[in-house]
Amino acid sequence: YRGEQILEFDMPDSRNQKYRPMYNLEQQYIEKFLHDEVIKKPKIDMRWQSQLENIEIINDTAILQIKDPHHSYNLKANWVLAADGANSTIRKLLNLRLDGENFEGRYIIADVKMKHDYPTIRRALFDPDCRRDGTVLIHKQPDDIWRIDYQITENESVEDSIKEETVRSSIEAVLKDISYSGDWQLEWWSNYSANTLALDEYRHGPVFFIGDSAHIVPIFGVRGLNNGLADAQNIGWKLAYLLNEKADKNLLESYNSERRGATMDVFANATKSTRFMTPPSYGWLTMRDAALSLALRHKFAGALANPRQMEPYSYAKSSITMPDDKNFLNGPKPGTVIENIFFGGKFLSDMLDKGFNILWFGEEPKEYNLENHPNLICFDSESKIGKLYGASQNSSYLIRPDMHIVGRWFKTNLSEVLNTFENLLNGEKL
Repeated sequence: YRGEQILEFDMPDSRNQKYRPMYNLEQQYIEKFLHDEVIKKPKIDMRWQSQLENIEIINDTAILQIKDPHHSYNLKANWVLAADGANSTIRKLLNLRLDGENFEGRYIIADVKMKHDYPTIRRALFDPDCRRDGTVLIHKQPDDIWRIDYQITENESVEDSIKEETVRSSIEAVLKDISYSGDWQLEWWSNYSANTLALDEYRHGPVFFIGDSAHIVPIFGVRGLNNGLADAQNIGWKLAYLLNEKADKNLLESYNSERRGATMDVFANATKSTRFMTPPSYGWLTMRDAALSLALRHKFAGALANPRQMEPYSYAKSSITMPDDKNFLNGPKPGTVIENIFFGGKFLSDMLDKGFNILWFGEEPKEYNLENHPNLICFDSESKIGKLYGASQNSSYLIRPDMHIVGRWFKTNLSEVLNTFENLLNGEKL
């Protein structure tokens, strides 16, 4: 704040986590990873230079009118995943709109290429010399690319701020503020404003909205891509079980409540961060600046600038999540993501099958059948994972393909777990 550091913190991490708490990757790498996987799958038909011109829903079936450089044609689909971004064509064709809150803060976003030895951390500068009364965000990406976001002040127009000469001048001032005087290249720039917008329903007949077509979140909580991937993972495994005739279509009803619930949770946290980063009124500005000023003299006040976006969303209220067994004294609860652990030279997540998994504490049940039952992994209740999961002899956890916990039993038998598994696939409330 005004050139003085008021807060530095490490995101929660431990040797039990297979992945680090945050990765900074440019969009083109994500697209490349996805494309490389797509071309390995013969059942995926990727059609380039194709534009959706219309979509019509008839008797729960979607008829898509598609145009490519050669011709126009209709494509009939039982299910459609609308992953077409913030300016979703499908959303517009179905006359749907995003509702929510638009914040006053306007930003320029730019990618700069430079060789700078500053540590790979995210920096937030409040009221710096380079942008008085504004906020600047800086973080490093691969290939010596640095992402710089800076706030457009009340006295500046978007039209003037987006001009190349203005962007270059502003970036030069930011780089001077972080003591960089070397060569740099302006790779790309644009503008945006902070919004929390979402559809009222993520499902419309055979169409499921995922990612930015369903919701738009502010950048300050770093949840945009993360939320979209979680949407895809959620509807992906449910559709997979349905299309392979292993589940009833009622299972799909849980998508909207789970993923829209996750969006609302992100909104609640991101709104706090957004109001701190770009105060929407004089009152918010006064309170924010008072906290920052206090942080210059008292360390505890610096924690007010922590975005607090570190907890995965829990599906505890989902219809396909069981109430918790109160006999457990510790361990991950139903609805949450599994608690990973490194033991025996591997991570728990590496032991899981791609489908459903049963963690069983005790000897393998005699009636277990690998061909007809979910993957079963047995542990001693006195083992490291047994203690972490609060298990006793014949305790069990049922885990979904997305690694969220369906339910747990302190004392159970395999039939009880399998009945829950069958009820879930039938879309019944647990």
